[in-house]
Amino acid sequence: MSTSGDALATFGGGCFWCLEAVFLEIAGVRRSVSGYAGGHVANPTYQAVCAGSTGHAEVVQLTFEPQRVSYAELVTIFLTMHDPTTLNRQGHDVGTQYRSIILTHDESQHVDAHEVIGQFAASAVYSAPIVTEVVPFTGFYPAEAYHQRYFATHASQPYCQVVIAPKVAKIRAALRQGKLTVAR
Repeated sequence: MSTSGDALATFGGGCFWCLEAVFLEIAGVRRSVSGYAGGHVANPTYQAVCAGSTGHAEVVQLTFEPQRVSYAELVTIFLTMHDPTTLNRQGHDVGTQYRSIILTHDESQHVDAHEVIGQFAASAVYSAPIVTEVVPFTGFYPAEAYHQRYFATHASQPYCQVVIAPKVAKIRAALRQGKLTVAR
């Protein structure tokens, strides 16, 4: 972590390229690293994770400034940017590696994650139940270098244009319209 007041957050919700691109739009997020977590194999490769044999999810690990963006705000953004009601999939990405998962780093994050999910459920933001797993963080393995800052370096690729760009635009619009309370 770059500053003593920084904290970590780890989220998985489909392709890590999408998560990384969206979270890098958020003031107070210092760093976003694509990687793997929630599985049972040490140092997994992208190929092994995609095969579904490691138990890992594609995730991003964020370093953030809690005085600028709260953990609850990050959970809200996470639940807004992807569909937390689909089990083991996001769009055409199917498999346990694409599951919706929040890996909490302490009890406070665990409580906040459940509170925000409860608020979404009570408000009927989604018509189906939220299936996001909330589990204790047990380890993180950074993805291969070519996965880091993927959208920033490959924005013209079809997947980036069709899948990632709309998610980034959705969050930017929500921030502009004040639908998300994170200060810019």
